[in-house]
Amino acid sequence: MLAPKTLANSPDDWWRHAVIYQIYPRSFADGNGDGIGDLPGIIDRLPALADLGVDAIWLSPFYTSPQKDAGYDVADYCDVDPIFGTLADAEKLISTSHDLGLRIIVDLVPNHSSDQHVWFQAALAAGPGSPERNRYMFREGTGDSGELPPNNWESVFGGPAWTRVRESDGSPGQWYLHLFDSSQPDLNWENPEVWEMFRGVLRFWLDRGVDGFRVDVAHGLVKEDGLPDKKVVANAPLGDRGPHWDQDRVHEVYRDWRAVLDEYGPDRMLCAEAWVLPLSKMAWYVREDEMSQAFNFGYLATPWEPQALRTVIDESLEAFGGVGAPSTWVLSNHDVVRHASRFGLSMATEGQPTGIGPNSPEKPDDESGRQIARAATTLMMGLPGSAYVYQGEELGLPEVIDIPDELRQDPTFFRTGGERYGRDGCRVPIPWDSAEPAYGFNTTGKTWLPQPASFSGLARSAQNGVEGSTLELYKALLRLRSEHGLGTGSVEWLPGYSDDVVAFRNATIAVVANLGTKTVNLPDGDVLVASAPLDSGALPANVCAWVTLAN
Repeated sequence: MLAPKTLANSPDDWWRHAVIYQIYPRSFADGNGDGIGDLPGIIDRLPALADLGVDAIWLSPFYTSPQKDAGYDVADYCDVDPIFGTLADAEKLISTSHDLGLRIIVDLVPNHSSDQHVWFQAALAAGPGSPERNRYMFREGTGDSGELPPNNWESVFGGPAWTRVRESDGSPGQWYLHLFDSSQPDLNWENPEVWEMFRGVLRFWLDRGVDGFRVDVAHGLVKEDGLPDKKVVANAPLGDRGPHWDQDRVHEVYRDWRAVLDEYGPDRMLCAEAWVLPLSKMAWYVREDEMSQAFNFGYLATPWEPQALRTVIDESLEAFGGVGAPSTWVLSNHDVVRHASRFGLSMATEGQPTGIGPNSPEKPDDESGRQIARAATTLMMGLPGSAYVYQGEELGLPEVIDIPDELRQDPTFFRTGGERYGRDGCRVPIPWDSAEPAYGFNTTGKTWLPQPASFSGLARSAQNGVEGSTLELYKALLRLRSEHGLGTGSVEWLPGYSDDVVAFRNATIAVVANLGTKTVNLPDGDVLVASAPLDSGALPANVCAWVTLAN
């Protein structure tokens, strides 16, 4: 085990202003050439992340798993799946990251386990009414002979949220709840055994030096008493509260976890993936005795529209600041269409969670999407609080659309009969070197999802040190953000601009984004960075710039 390590020049509340880089392990770097990214591959590429200027790394799951949902179906929370490496590799990754000044956040999946977890296998063997089944959400069916599911809940991945089992004697038996794939049975958080298991999981990884946890489906653990039918609302908005989401008692779990983390010191953090709106409700997850941060999905879902952006920024700072927490800012992750493509669509809202594919009614405009994405990132990095970067966005990677059906992996695609393309397009292995097999992802050329030819010109080798590249833009933004203390600053809206402009002051920096069609004059001062070339010193459409202010 590794002793907890305090990084030099890193305050206990580092997470309040950190830039955190998300690694999707199977798509970041492949050390053994089997086509799937792994921990040794990540270790080899860590210096590139230190060079980029991020403060911390968040790793999507690398635990033992049958990989029905790319690792979010966990069979053993305290070991590493062989496709990613070994527990020793994980410990080396943590120590190497710390040596480079990088914090480590690992993913935790408490809403459900894999159906291959020893607990679920024991539950199937034990039968109805057993303590083993009480660890999960088993229920009797409805109808004349229990042939119908217990309620009308639907899986997030499509289809019913209930699957019926066959009992040991071969007869049709109880049903179990799975808010996601049928291979991901929901755990029963009314059972103290579940609480105790996860306390042990937290301590296992904290003992190995991790700095925090990103909590998957943080709003889903506790279900409404009686599991009532859900009222079906067509096109329900983000954060729609149902009997299986955002129940008040879920906060008891995180207060319990906070006490565990505090045993290891004040610098350990928790981040909630809670698809909850309004933001004032999301802020409940980051009260002083609960989590440290929550993903700001309200911001991610905001279109490139000036008033909408001003509103979500104000609401975010008010909601999170009201409970003493920092706001977070995020534009892309492993579950949504990459923002370089999303902003190239006419309606870029809620991350296009169903994905984009060959038969989608609208394809992104690559040029405008890339232009707006660079401006949106420049605006975001100027905001106070913590910012998230999803692997490959620093290269300007687009969503990969033309993946053949037979090569797709996302269970969403299969559970909906291809109606929803799902998330494969944002999970394609990223390019490192234009001249190498698989663009440097490995040395063999194998990839678990196919890479498009366009990745050659977007590889890190093609952008590193190249003025005007997206990679160099990100490096400049992160360096200047740190130098000027923007993460710990505040927002002061600047007067004198038209409604098409989003302009604010943070510390000594003016951040000005032009969302209109006409060029905009910048305030007096030195231009530190701009998302695209200026027009005779003025700000063109869909460009954002940072300017130093004299006072």
